[in-house]
Amino acid sequence: MRSYTRVFVGQLLLTAVCCSAGLFFLLVGYSAWSEAPGWGWPVLLFAIGLVVTVLIPFVATTATRQMFPRITRGHRVKGGRTSYEDDTFVMWAPKSPEGSAQARLTRADVLEASLSRYCPDGESTFTTHYGNYTPDEFTPLIRLRLRVHEAGDTEPANAFEVTGEWRVPSLCLSAITAGRLVVLVDPAAPGAERTVTPHWPRSALLAGTRTCRVTDLEGRTTFVTRRVERQLRQMRISREAGGVVMNGDTIDLRRLDPHTAARYAAVAERDRTHPEAPAPVSEPGEEARRLADQLPGEEGTFGSSGRGWSRRGGVLVRARFLEMRARTTFQDHGPVLDTVLRIQPPDGTPPFDAARRLTVPMNYLTALHRTKEAVLSASPNGVSYDVDWARTNLLAGITEAKVITPDGRELPLAGRPDTIWALMNLLASHGLSNPSPVLDLRKRRMREVADVLLEVCAKSG
Repeated sequence: MRSYTRVFVGQLLLTAVCCSAGLFFLLVGYSAWSEAPGWGWPVLLFAIGLVVTVLIPFVATTATRQMFPRITRGHRVKGGRTSYEDDTFVMWAPKSPEGSAQARLTRADVLEASLSRYCPDGESTFTTHYGNYTPDEFTPLIRLRLRVHEAGDTEPANAFEVTGEWRVPSLCLSAITAGRLVVLVDPAAPGAERTVTPHWPRSALLAGTRTCRVTDLEGRTTFVTRRVERQLRQMRISREAGGVVMNGDTIDLRRLDPHTAARYAAVAERDRTHPEAPAPVSEPGEEARRLADQLPGEEGTFGSSGRGWSRRGGVLVRARFLEMRARTTFQDHGPVLDTVLRIQPPDGTPPFDAARRLTVPMNYLTALHRTKEAVLSASPNGVSYDVDWARTNLLAGITEAKVITPDGRELPLAGRPDTIWALMNLLASHGLSNPSPVLDLRKRRMREVADVLLEVCAKSG
């Protein structure tokens, strides 16, 4: 609550300074009207000043709500829940060029990735580019080394490598970390290099960031996320048909034209007779593709907790993103997205879905193929929830967590989100802040809970 108040006070002072002309008009108009009552220019000046002054708290409140990631009852979706399954993730990402009709749609493996340029000038304020979802200023330029497979062939010997720089929409950065892209390869003239163009929304689907289900003509639904070869075949059919609309994360064959539905059904039948194992969450060699340390966003930490908040019943809550939709507004550290989260209340009541416009840090978006979880701080009365990006990024593995035991040993917690979550909750319940990814139990303030924290590490290990 105090954090929200500080943000509001700051915005109130900033708005008052920016609108100081209104206060000046108010005073001058009132002074002139007192000396010469009437309906002349003093009244007009006074009215303008009054309107501008009255708007100051409203503008400050609106700006604070936009900046502060608080979820209230007003953000709950109608009916309490959407129709999404718990493991659903729907993404509306900016479109990519479809390329020429002769271009082949195929898979490319990301061998190396590094940030070439990202230089926004927004100074952390909100910047809107009307009609443009991928302005160069807020779209990182990434240098990639790719291994491009021949269509229908995944043997490395039959692939070729290409290196280049591409603008990558922030929502699709996780496809690079996962290491699987969908690319369009244009045929080249003799002696010329082939043109390779990544298709970013399809890449997010192939990487497993976006989930995918297919409902057949009999109404049976199959989960096909990370079934790489099946998805590539489906994408080629969709491209040849001019596009297939997904209902959330589901392709319903009963809604397609008979010819396209039959082709999808043939792919499904092939998958039933020759089942395909799901691809790994991330392809080998992820360290060479890691962009989280090169892009802006909060450092992951165990978080800060006020003793008053803890004593009054404030707790941490785990939530999961079900939907993210691109917008044309950005901040330096990430895009502003329309999101839907599923929140499990701390009192054990059924989970509910909330729709909230949030600025999502770019370093978090690089790990979206691996996790969609978020950490929320619940108010003591349970009516509001604040998105805690520092704790979220630690839980997501953006920053590596570790514990230093009282005798100086280091316990790395990489790949152990449940252990990190248990430690966060213990610290929060005792009102202990640790704004660092390193939990040092040698510190004096940690002595009373050191044994319990070590027991949690041992049990979860």
